[in-house]
Amino acid sequence: MKIFRTEYDLTTTTWRTSTYSGASGGDCLETSDQHPGVVPVRDSKLRGGGPVLVFRADVWAAFVTDLKAG
Repeated sequence: MKIFRTEYDLTTTTWRTSTYSGASGGDCLETSDQHPGVVPVRDSKLRGGGPVLVFRADVWAAFVTDLKAG
């Protein structure tokens, strides 16, 4: 697997919390649909201060599909 380091400007990103998150909103992930071709992902407990992982959109879609399939 080849790993690339690319920087994205995420300062104006609108984040969406997973519907599987707990009532406090702090038990899950947040993603954004604002960046064509990639999906930034962060820990909902570390809003604004934690690391962000950025996945290619096709890789993220395959991951989510596999999760749903069990």
